[in-house]
Amino acid sequence: MMDSRSVANAAPLVGKAAADNARDVALIELVGLSKVFYTDEVETHALADVGLRINKGEYIAVEGPSGSGKSTLLSILGLLDTPTAGQYTLNSHSVDKLSAPERARIRNREVGFIFQSFNLIGDLTVFENVELPLTYRGMSSSDRKTRVQAALERVDMAPRMKHYPSQLSGGQQQRVAVARALGGDPAILLADEPTGNLDSRNGEAVMDILHELHRGGATICMVTHDPRYASCADRTVHVFDGRIVGPEEAKRLTENDAKLGRRGFDTAR
Repeated sequence: MMDSRSVANAAPLVGKAAADNARDVALIELVGLSKVFYTDEVETHALADVGLRINKGEYIAVEGPSGSGKSTLLSILGLLDTPTAGQYTLNSHSVDKLSAPERARIRNREVGFIFQSFNLIGDLTVFENVELPLTYRGMSSSDRKTRVQAALERVDMAPRMKHYPSQLSGGQQQRVAVARALGGDPAILLADEPTGNLDSRNGEAVMDILHELHRGGATICMVTHDPRYASCADRTVHVFDGRIVGPEEAKRLTENDAKLGRRGFDTAR
């Protein structure tokens, strides 16, 4: 998401003063957020009393061990799931208690997703995959075309717009997934292990794209298990047993688990 709110026009890099001012404004605020999954016999507390603020223009990395709740957190941020308790404010609007249709409408306009498994539709072309989310907005064909072309050019995939996902490498498919996320000019990009299915060269290429987008003003929240990629972010949020903890506590808890041979930082929820 460019600061000008116009991906199609590929705005230039924002000035330092403008960027600093923008990053004093909260885009996302979570207060006392919890998520409990219920079955007939068990309550699973995936998140507990989570407080988090993400400012406009920030680049956040979320780290945590398997089962820590980081993917649940990302799902709630992306309005794919709802919290059991607590408050979620997105762009100054409370969204934690919206109906499913209202969440879907806001999700389509405010959130861009980048998934580990790309989630492209095999029988649609590259152009059609990027265009699909825009069709749900009632946008005109000419406007959709402009946005799709600009998004594909942004990730150097415009020459492949008539290809199908099966004709692309993993790295190219992820570039298309990034373009699809950008096409709607979202308020925030949510990336769930965006390099998880890529080799190191393609992974670094995708991270370079995210870094460039961030420099242009994009707000990014990325789940990752790779410390190298986490270090690219402005700050890292550590999640452990459904709680957000400080870096020293995260290190201590991880070392304790390692001694017990229980778990390590990886790509699972």
